[in-house]
Amino acid sequence: MAWFFTKEQLDGEYYTISGEDAQHITRSLRMKKGEALTLCTEDGRRHSCEITSIDRETVTVRVLSSTVCEQEPTVKIHLFVALLKGDKIDDVVQKAIELGAVTITPILSKRCVSRPDEKAMLKKIARWQKIAESAASQSRRGVIPTVCPLIDIKKLPDELRSFDKAVVFYECSGEPLSALIKEDDREIALITGCEGGFEEEEIDRLREAGVRVATLGKRILRAQTAPIAALCAVMLLTGNLE
Repeated sequence: MAWFFTKEQLDGEYYTISGEDAQHITRSLRMKKGEALTLCTEDGRRHSCEITSIDRETVTVRVLSSTVCEQEPTVKIHLFVALLKGDKIDDVVQKAIELGAVTITPILSKRCVSRPDEKAMLKKIARWQKIAESAASQSRRGVIPTVCPLIDIKKLPDELRSFDKAVVFYECSGEPLSALIKEDDREIALITGCEGGFEEEEIDRLREAGVRVATLGKRILRAQTAPIAALCAVMLLTGNLE
């Protein structure tokens, strides 16, 4: 079934879809009157709908039923990823959204080779948000996760204070993830490095701020592999891959 999102609340029996979503329904999917689709709202509910009228610019649907979207994991994972070279983060964003991350924040660390200027960074954020929206639709998420603005790693401790638990992955040392993550954890920040990893002083600064240092095993993972492996492991440990 076609899956779409709206920032508006569905208060009445009918709702009109416009813009890119309407164009996608009419031109790409070539849907017709009487066909079914799902609309998800920001309150985490999904609405089963039937198309009642359709033209080139708008699609009107009738809401048949509404329920809580069960696709969202029990844990909210906020992924912080150091900037990677080329378009590697494109794949990280796509897979992280499919696996259940609720926010993705690029960070700038000392060893980052990629250092785009402000204008280029804004374009990257916009592109990653588009990728996130597409991945959320494809994987039947209940909400569209957010790609946040770039932050410097020096400011990261302030960003992490609102989370129940924060974990940084370090190839040189760390605790097993199974010793840090519990099934009843509800909001976790995961931090992964760039191709060159983190400086020791960066890890020390995060540790002093209460961030736990973890390992992803004896093998050294590529920078674009580590965040996906970490997400999979946390989802498994919290019972969200059952």
